Amino acid sequence: MLQDINSLKGKTEMDAAKNLRFSKAISYLFHPILFPLLATLFYLFSSPRFTSKRTKIVLVLVVFFGTYLLPIMLLAFFKKLEMIQSFQLQSIDERKFPILFFSFLAILVGRLFFQIQVVDNLALFFIAGGISFLVLYSLLWFQFKVSIHTLSIGGFIGFLINLSLVYHHNHLFSIAFLFLLFGVVAKARLKLKAHTFSEVLWGLVLGVFSQLLIPVLFQNI
Repeated sequence: MLQDINSLKGKTEMDAAKNLRFSKAISYLFHPILFPLLATLFYLFSSPRFTSKRTKIVLVLVVFFGTYLLPIMLLAFFKKLEMIQSFQLQSIDERKFPILFFSFLAILVGRLFFQIQVVDNLALFFIAGGISFLVLYSLLWFQFKVSIHTLSIGGFIGFLINLSLVYHHNHLFSIAFLFLLFGVVAKARLKLKAHTFSEVLWGLVLGVFSQLLIPVLFQNI
């Protein structure tokens, strides 16, 4: 009887360890740093507006270096200095400066893209993303740690909804997939106890509505 109990306990601990490893893998696989590049590629290859091949390459390189490579280098530098424990930015204090830096970086990329008339909607994506990060940053001072993972997915969802409205394209399948992805990522973040339910939910809400609200405000300015 005791052997059976120990066996069951060992199996439960193994299952829990597997779930944690899976949740960590999901968190790294769908890291927020990937979504600006994914959104850019989606826009460039789905938008009905003509963009030359050369312009597409330049835009992808700007996004890759500005919102992917540079942030990775910054996070690696902070980790080496032991200012952060991991790329997941787990604590509130760890998040403050990187998030503020990423917000201004996103806004800078958005302003740069506004100079290229054919990618106004993509520029608004980065402006809205930067503003949502500023909101996220301000909430940190109230000890509320919104999930960057779900904010990034929500931003992509809001961006696709906006593109659907602007170009009258049906991106329903992609939006449904992203909602499914949100569920998977949110569950992983909760399993890792990185966030509470309200923090992952508010990440989605902030991401979606920033991408829908900013373009409307921009049109009325």
